[in-house]
Amino acid sequence: MPGELRLIIVSGLSGSGKSVALHVLEDLGYYCIDNLPVGLLRAAVAEVRRQNGVAPRHLAVGVDARNTAANLAALPDLLRDLREQNVSTDVIFLHASDEILLQRYGESRRRHPLAAQGTQLRAAIASERAVLAEVQQSAGLVIDTSQTSIYELADSIRSRVDCRESQALSVLIESFGFKYGIPADADFVFDLRSLPNPYWTVKLRGLTGLDDEVRRFLDDQEKFTAMFDDICGFLGRWMPHYRDANRGYLTVAIGCTGGQHRSVYMTEKLAAALRQIHDPILVRHNSLPEHRLSPD
Repeated sequence: MPGELRLIIVSGLSGSGKSVALHVLEDLGYYCIDNLPVGLLRAAVAEVRRQNGVAPRHLAVGVDARNTAANLAALPDLLRDLREQNVSTDVIFLHASDEILLQRYGESRRRHPLAAQGTQLRAAIASERAVLAEVQQSAGLVIDTSQTSIYELADSIRSRVDCRESQALSVLIESFGFKYGIPADADFVFDLRSLPNPYWTVKLRGLTGLDDEVRRFLDDQEKFTAMFDDICGFLGRWMPHYRDANRGYLTVAIGCTGGQHRSVYMTEKLAAALRQIHDPILVRHNSLPEHRLSPD
């Protein structure tokens, strides 16, 4: 049997960072094709296989709303057929809020691909969301780039996508602050706002959950320990089921009020415990910009 080929489909809304993702994958050695009609995907896979012999290969393809509705609807079945032919497939979907997309288009002054003459940009974005809804639902990894820089997106692609072994479940545990909004990419969300808050201890207010003083404070709280035991037990029990269901990615969001103390330490503590039974476990602290994404 030929060596396994890895295929990554990069899709999403225009202006959400698809080109950045493809450029990162190209730098990592993937053969990249942007805006490929879905009907030509099978032929592209066959051609790459013919050119590269039997060694493992990497192919990344950009698929967007310029495809026909029929082609987009056929994508899930096509990927299922390719998996049966020894092709490892990932679907990555990028999106952002309407306001962020409007801002990005205003800054770049580029024309939206679905903006026909006289069509407002906001209407074109809404149309694109509708056209790509089924692709988003079939994606193994959905990334909201609304508050993500191109450098952070590049780190996510390298850490979560390229470093994931075939058939492995990549688990991301991310801390966040509820006052900034719940991460749109989360599969599970846990709320720590009922736990004692180090913020109300003056000497701890300017620190974070990465500091030993905050960790000791929280470890002394029975409620914090009980919450940790419950979340860790839940994830330890259910992560294998996601892996066995051929899920490639699982994102767990841990939230407190500001995303500075409780959620940060809980995220670190959970990651350390779960790494004893699973690999890879990644960590991201959304409200600590200098610690947005870190590997295990």
